[in-house]
Amino acid sequence: MAKRERVVRMSVELPLWRALTGYRVLTTLYALAIFANGYHTFERPWVGIGYLSVLTVWNFATLPRVANAAACTKRFLAVDLIVVLTGILLTPVADVDAQHVDGPTLPTIAAAGAVIAFAIKGGWRWAGFASSLVAVANIVERAHPTRDTFHNVILVWIASIGIGYIVEVARASEATLARALEIEAATRERERLARDIHDSVLQVLAMVQRRGTALGGEAAELGRLAGEQEVALRTLVSSGLVPPTRTSEDFENGAVVRAVEVDDEPGESGETDLRSLLARHAGSKVSFAEPGAPVLLAPPAARELAAAVSAALDNVRMHAGESAQAWILVEDWGDEVIVTVRDDGPGIPAGRLDQAEGEGRMGVALSIRGRLRDLGGTAELISVPGQGTEVELKLPRGKAGRHG
Repeated sequence: MAKRERVVRMSVELPLWRALTGYRVLTTLYALAIFANGYHTFERPWVGIGYLSVLTVWNFATLPRVANAAACTKRFLAVDLIVVLTGILLTPVADVDAQHVDGPTLPTIAAAGAVIAFAIKGGWRWAGFASSLVAVANIVERAHPTRDTFHNVILVWIASIGIGYIVEVARASEATLARALEIEAATRERERLARDIHDSVLQVLAMVQRRGTALGGEAAELGRLAGEQEVALRTLVSSGLVPPTRTSEDFENGAVVRAVEVDDEPGESGETDLRSLLARHAGSKVSFAEPGAPVLLAPPAARELAAAVSAALDNVRMHAGESAQAWILVEDWGDEVIVTVRDDGPGIPAGRLDQAEGEGRMGVALSIRGRLRDLGGTAELISVPGQGTEVELKLPRGKAGRHG
C-alpha cells in the first residue's frame, strides 16, 4: 500500500515540479535584469553581485533536482529557503536606501519559488510555514514597512497556502480514484470467477440433486447434500467470498464431460474465428447458422462470447426441457458481431429473472450479461410465455480487443 501511495503522490507532483523549474529560470533572469538596471544606485554593488552569482548558480545547478519530485527532500527545501531569506536580508546591506523605499529585494520574486516548493511538497501547512518566514524577513529588511510591503507579504502567503491546499486536494482525489479502480478490478474478477463456478460446479451440483432425488434411496441423500452445497456455494458467489477457483469441466446434455477441444488458436492475424468456438454446439437439438467468411475476434473476446452462448444453451437445457430445440445465428456486420440464441421452450414468466437473481441464481446476470458488459457489449433477453426465449448478444468490434 505504501508503494502505491508513493506512486500516486509522484504522479500529482511531477508536472508541478516541472512547472516550478521553469519559474525558477525565469525569475532568476528577472532578478539579474532588475539588479543590472539599478546597479548604479547601490552603495555596495559588490554585495548584490556576490549574492546574485550564488543565487544563479544555485538555481540553475539544482534544476535537475527540482524536476525530480523524489529528490526534493526536506533538507534541500530548507537550504533553498535559506538562500532566498539570505538574499532578502542582504538587500539593505547592498543598498541602505532599500529600507526606506518599496524597491525590490535582491532575489525579487524568485523568493516565491522556494515557498511554492514547500507548498508542492508538504501542502498548505508547509506553505504557511515557509511564507511566514519570508514575510518576517521582508518586514525586517524594510525596517519601516509600508502598506505595499504588507500587501506583497499577504499576497505571497495566501497564494502559497492556496497552492498547497490544491495539491492536497489533488492527491486525495487521485488516491480515491486509484482505490475506486482497485475495487472495480476486484469486482470484475469476482464476477468472472462467479461465472466460471456457475458454468461448472453449480451446474453439476444441480444435476446431482435432480438425479439423486429421482433415483431415491441412498442417492436421494446424496442429492440432498448436493442441494445444500449448491445453496451454500451460491451464497458465497453472491456475497463475493468466492476463492480463486478454476475448472475445465462443463455441464452438457445432462452429464459431466471435459470441454471439447476446438481450434481456437489465433490465426496469422492474431485473431480467433468465432465460428470454430460455436460449431461444437451444433447437433440434433441445436441448429447452427454461420456466415461464409471467418468471424475474427480477439482471442479473449471470442472465448468470452462463446462462453456466454454456452451459458444461454445451458439455460435452454435446464429450463426448456430435454425436447426443446435451439438455434444459434451468427451475424458479422463489420463494426459489430451479433450472436442470437433462440429456443422453442415455454418461455420465462414475467419477473422470474429478478426472482432468480434474488435467490442467488446468477446464470443470466453473470454468465451472460456480465460477460458482455465486460467486453463492452450488450445482452438482451426477449421471452414470451409459450413462445420461447431469444438471447441477442451484441459485441462492437472496436471494444472487443480491449478485454483480457
